[in-house]
Amino acid sequence: MSTGVQQVADGTYLVHGSNTNWVILTEGSAATLVDTGYPGDREQVLASLAEVGSSPEAVTAVLITHAHNDHLGSAEYLRSTYGTPVYLHEAEVPHARREFLHQVSVGTVLKNGWRPGVLPWAVHAIRVGGTAHVPVAYPQPFPAEGTLDLPGRPVPVYTPGHTDGHCAFHLPERGVVISGDGLVSGHPTSRIKGPQLLPDMFHHERARAVASLDVFAELEGEVLLPGHGPVHRGPVREAALQARDRAL
Repeated sequence: MSTGVQQVADGTYLVHGSNTNWVILTEGSAATLVDTGYPGDREQVLASLAEVGSSPEAVTAVLITHAHNDHLGSAEYLRSTYGTPVYLHEAEVPHARREFLHQVSVGTVLKNGWRPGVLPWAVHAIRVGGTAHVPVAYPQPFPAEGTLDLPGRPVPVYTPGHTDGHCAFHLPERGVVISGDGLVSGHPTSRIKGPQLLPDMFHHERARAVASLDVFAELEGEVLLPGHGPVHRGPVREAALQARDRAL
């Protein structure tokens, strides 16, 4: 099985799962795992940790950009099996507990089924657990303001719109921005490549998602690691402004 692991900077790995990405940040064998793919990606998540010299036992924390199933998939498994804390923005914590669900509905997907790529994407998403019930029993808000004392020294950056509590992670020391679904570089349902917002049907509040691109434009970095699509190299500011221009 291909683990889809791509090293993009020292101790920084983008992993391409099934139509979604996660990121591993390492310091020695210790790791921070940012997002966890679909429920059906679990074997690949575990294999990718092994490939970078880590293990689920060595994951210091799981950080979640937002609590959609294609990012939350194995978070509760890691928490319940290994005691790994799962951290999100405080506005996203109840979403991770599934007190509510801000996720594109099957009905909306079907209404958009005429668009290129939508039905194949939907069939795949269902197969890998896109509609499964995978709440995190005890999700936690970030333990501190600013830089987190975790491998990679990530800094949470609040970028709402895709969901109420969507959060990116800035790695100033590594020149990297992990953008989740607030800024992507491709998607099976998109006709364009390069920096962009996801198609409209995926956002809880599209206007806030567009506004959050201005937040991304303030972040220093030359490597963008999106929740969907390939790594994007070049100033993150330019990528955010390009996505905003395409969205307006």
